[in-house]
Amino acid sequence: MSDTPRHRFEALVSALHAALLPGEQFTLGFSAEQSQFVRFNHAKVRQAGTVAQASAQLRLVREGRQAQQQVTLSDDAQLDRQRLDDALQQLRQTLPLLALDPYLSLNESAWHTHSQQQHPLPELDEVLALVEREAGDLDLVGIYAAGPICRGFASSFGAFGWHQANSFNFDWSLFHANGQAVKANYAGQAWNAVDFTARLRQAREQLGFLGLAAITLKPGSYRAYLAPAAMDEIAGMLCWGGFSAQALATGNSALQRLYNGDATLSPQVSFAEQVSGSLSPAFSDEGSPRLDVSLIDHGQAHERLISARSAAEFALQSNGADRYESPCALSLAAGNLPNAEILERLGTGLYISNLWYLNYSDLPAARMTGLTRFATFWVENGQIQGPVSTMRFDDSLYNLLGSELEALTQEREMILSTSTYGQRSTGSSHLPGALVKGLTLTL
Repeated sequence: MSDTPRHRFEALVSALHAALLPGEQFTLGFSAEQSQFVRFNHAKVRQAGTVAQASAQLRLVREGRQAQQQVTLSDDAQLDRQRLDDALQQLRQTLPLLALDPYLSLNESAWHTHSQQQHPLPELDEVLALVEREAGDLDLVGIYAAGPICRGFASSFGAFGWHQANSFNFDWSLFHANGQAVKANYAGQAWNAVDFTARLRQAREQLGFLGLAAITLKPGSYRAYLAPAAMDEIAGMLCWGGFSAQALATGNSALQRLYNGDATLSPQVSFAEQVSGSLSPAFSDEGSPRLDVSLIDHGQAHERLISARSAAEFALQSNGADRYESPCALSLAAGNLPNAEILERLGTGLYISNLWYLNYSDLPAARMTGLTRFATFWVENGQIQGPVSTMRFDDSLYNLLGSELEALTQEREMILSTSTYGQRSTGSSHLPGALVKGLTLTL
């Protein structure tokens, strides 16, 4: 049997089954990656390296009590089994000291799921050649990360899930001599040199506009176009409990009014948790199959994300959400505005490439505040006039994606999480841009 990540995981699961005592149950999560990282400065490689790592999350359950421990794995199968056995012994000693867990809920079905997405990754030489050709004369700063990511789950009830996918993520900025910058990203599972080149050229074009005289706007409401990267920041805020069953049950969701039926969004707005086909595994870290979930349907609240724990606490039916009840693959349905017509339809107003430092200024009202920053332009009669000095916006989602929403774009952008804290993330969002009739700038 070849020593693949899956085979290593299966061997650990078999060892756990053999070591289990009567009355005990276990769950075992598995994470692994083989990642190539390249850091660029002035469009030159400044640092390159690889990261190969794997870990297991062991949970032991007995008589209504649970405890868990993370184990760092190696390439030595015997050493890994010893580490896992040591963790099992420690959890056995810990369990009797713990209180009963009133919301402990285990999925006792023997479900099986397997996904292996092996889209070919680009050769690094190809990426470097494209960067040199398209941006070799520019001050490009960024990080390229690529490689396979694996996730696994198994339980003593016979459940088994395996997910393996190749992905790449190139996150970069182009800096102008005046200190301003254009931020861009190209990420996905299927590399396309034409699409990557087009993204680089679009960033170069925007960089040229940053050389024009900066425009300072007065506070007020402005017609605006929010690019997918800006929409990703707004969507990210909604992931902070917006769709969470626990947050909704305790009154801590920004979408409380929507789910209570006291407010609506535009009929153009349909959000979903679109796990199928995404980089995220089709099972949760709690051990349940993860389903596609319609969250907002044509402006109306639909389903919420329900973890096994919330299901037990609030008498709901779990739909495979993880313990944080945050979307892992958030999708916003496309609209009817072609990208080629964005500036024309905008007419006069703001073209916002990115938003930054977002937070809630009024959580119950779904009101957010943050800054425009990289590559925000003032447009008149469909023509970019120059960059806009950094401004703070403060507006409600019920305006931006409700009464003020004019159109969503036909084309959507797949945005993969750039997080590498501890390990590369499998989170993603699939979002269009949005044309709004009014965005409130406060200072």
